[in-house]
Amino acid sequence: MTLAKGAVGDRRSPALREPADECVHCGFCLPACPTWLSFGEEMDTPRGRIDLFRALNQGRLPFTARAALHFDRCLGCMACLGACPSGVRFDRVIEAAREQAEREAPRTLKDRLLRALLFALFPYPARLRLAGVFLWLFRASGLLFLLRRAGLLRRLGRLAALESLAPRLGPKELFRVLPSRVPARGERRLRVGLVLGCVQRVFFPEVNAATVRVLSAEGVEVEIPRQGCCGALSLHAGRTAEARRLAEDLLSRFADLSLDLIVVNAAGCGSHLKDLGHLFAKDPDLGPRARAFAERVRDVTELLAALPPRSPRAALRSKVAWHMPCHLGHAQRLYAEPRDALRTVPGLELVELGDGGACCGSAGVYNLLWPDAAAEIGERKAKAVAAAGAPILASANPGCTLHLAGLLRAQGLAVETLHPVEILDRAILEAEASLAQPGGTGIAPGKT
Repeated sequence: MTLAKGAVGDRRSPALREPADECVHCGFCLPACPTWLSFGEEMDTPRGRIDLFRALNQGRLPFTARAALHFDRCLGCMACLGACPSGVRFDRVIEAAREQAEREAPRTLKDRLLRALLFALFPYPARLRLAGVFLWLFRASGLLFLLRRAGLLRRLGRLAALESLAPRLGPKELFRVLPSRVPARGERRLRVGLVLGCVQRVFFPEVNAATVRVLSAEGVEVEIPRQGCCGALSLHAGRTAEARRLAEDLLSRFADLSLDLIVVNAAGCGSHLKDLGHLFAKDPDLGPRARAFAERVRDVTELLAALPPRSPRAALRSKVAWHMPCHLGHAQRLYAEPRDALRTVPGLELVELGDGGACCGSAGVYNLLWPDAAAEIGERKAKAVAAAGAPILASANPGCTLHLAGLLRAQGLAVETLHPVEILDRAILEAEASLAQPGGTGIAPGKT
C-alpha cells in the first residue's frame, strides 16, 4: 500500500483515501496498546506509528533503522481496532509499513540472519518437524542439561529462547499424520476442509486430532488435503510476496474439493485467511478465488458454537480460565463463540481473566525477535492467570499457548494449557467411555 499524499481532514474522495488518512489523533488507542504501556513512547502507539508512516511516505523522514524499530515493536495485536471510534484499519497500515521496512530499512547482520532463520523454518512444516527431531535429540542426549549446568545455554541468546518455548515432544508426536478424510458420525451435517497450520501441526498435533474427532462426533465430515503454510506469519512480518506465494499454494490444495466450509483452529491463521481477498485484491484471477475461499473460513469454535450439540458431553468439574487470542477477538471479533462452545460442557466453570483481553506477548514470532518486551507483556498476562485461580487455561492459538505455557512454568504455576477443542474432545471421549460401560449413560449427573 502506498500512502496517498495529504493530511488528516483533506477533502479528497473517500475512494482515494488510505487507512492512515482516517486517524484523527484522539488517543483512544493509547490505553489499549500494550507497547504504549511497556515503552511509554508516542511512536510506539498506533497513532504515533501512523504519523511516522505518513512522514516516511511523504519524504519528510528517511526510513532509518530507528524508524523501522517502532514498526517492529508493534505486536500487531489489533486491540486498537476495537478502541478506535473512527474505525481506522491499523492492520492495513502496519502491514504496509512492515512491507516497506523489509525493502528499505537497514538492519544489522545479526537481525537479518535471525529473521532469515525464522522464516526459513516456521512456514515449512517439514523443516520445523526436522528441527523438532534435532531438538528432541539435543534434550534426550543430555547436552541441554550439560549446557545449562555449565551456564553456557544463555550464550545461545534467542536460540535458547526458541528451545525454551518448544514443547517436549518425541518422534511419535512429531511425525503424527492425520488421514486425508474422516467421515461424519451419524447423519452428515456439513463437509469441511481443515487447515492444519504449521506450528499447530508440528508442536500441537493433538489439537488437530481433537479437532477432527470433535467435528466427526458432531456430524461433520472432514477433508484434510496435503498442504503447506497459509502465509500468515510471513504477511504479519512484512514478507508480502512470500505470503502470496504460500497462500496461492494453499488455495490450489483446496480448489478441487467440494466443501461447505474451511475450518481453522489457529487464530492467527484464521484472521489471515478471512482477509485473504485483500492480499490478492489487484490480481484479477486469484482475487475472486481468494475472496470466495475467505467467505467460507470459520474458526472451529465459531462453527461448533453455531451447531446445536449432538454428541453427549461428560461433566468436567473444573475451573477453566479463558485467554482470548488477539487474532480471534480483536481481528475476527469472535468474543462469544469460543465461550459458548466451552459452555456446552457440563460442570465446567468458565473464568474470565481480569486484564481486559490484553495481548500475551507472543504475536507470531515477536517473542523470538523481542524476547524481553514479550516477557514483560506476558508477565502481566501470567499474573492475570494466577489471579483467576483456575487449573486449566484455554487458548485458541498455538503461539499464545507456547508463550504462556513457558511463562507459567517459569513462575511455578501448575496450570494446564489446552485448546478449547481439546476440552470438548475430553468431555466427549469421557461420555463415550461411560456409555461403553455396563449401565453407562454418557450423560452428566443432573443432565437430560
